[in-house]
This record gives sequence, C-alpha cells and structure tokens, in this order.
Amino acid sequence: QFIPSSPLVLRKQESSKMPVLSEERKKELAATANAIVAPGKGILAADESTGTIGKRLATIGLENTEDNRRQYRQLLFTADKEVAKYLSGVILFHETFFQKADDGTPFVKLLQDQGIIPG
Repeated sequence: QFIPSSPLVLRKQESSKMPVLSEERKKELAATANAIVAPGKGILAADESTGTIGKRLATIGLENTEDNRRQYRQLLFTADKEVAKYLSGVILFHETFFQKADDGTPFVKLLQDQGIIPG
C-alpha cells in the first residue's frame, strides 16, 4: 500500500526548487497508486510503438496504418467487461490518447468508464 508520507512524495527542501504537493494532491496520488496495486489486478502494457505494433499487424497480413492500429487497440479496450475485474491500469502509447472507438468514444474514456486507469 502506498503511504502518503513515504519518501516517494515530493517535499520541498531548502536546496531544491521542487514544489510541495498539497494535501489534496497527495491523497489523490495515494488513491491512484492504491488502485493500481489493488489485490488480484494488474497492468496491461498497451504502449507498443508504431513500429512494434506494425510487426504484430504484419503477422496477420495487415498494413501498419493508423486506422488498423486504432482497430487493434479498440479490440483490446472493448473486450468483455469482465476484464475490468483483473485490470487496474493500462499503459498507453502517445497516439492512443487521441484515438476513439468506432462510436466516437475516446479510448481513455472507455477505460475510465470501466474503472481502469489509463496512463
């Protein structure tokens, strides 16, 4: 469990220009960290670069286009809702933050609506 007073929390030091986190921000970060490490859940690494995902697509005879990459990710993020029981977070590639499902819903929102933390 993440504890807000742990050394991981930024503290302003005399020799440092780092800002002090507000109590509200500390609580928010602690809640996010605890959600990510929830018992029985894991993190999906879906941050494949365009080159890496292109190799995956090539194995099934698909061209490495933005839409094919989007459709592949859509398949992952719209899988059976049961997946949310086992995923706490998903690591996304930069391109993915701006992609949407066929119905126009941003992938980030699809994940958040299932209680999965995108990042």
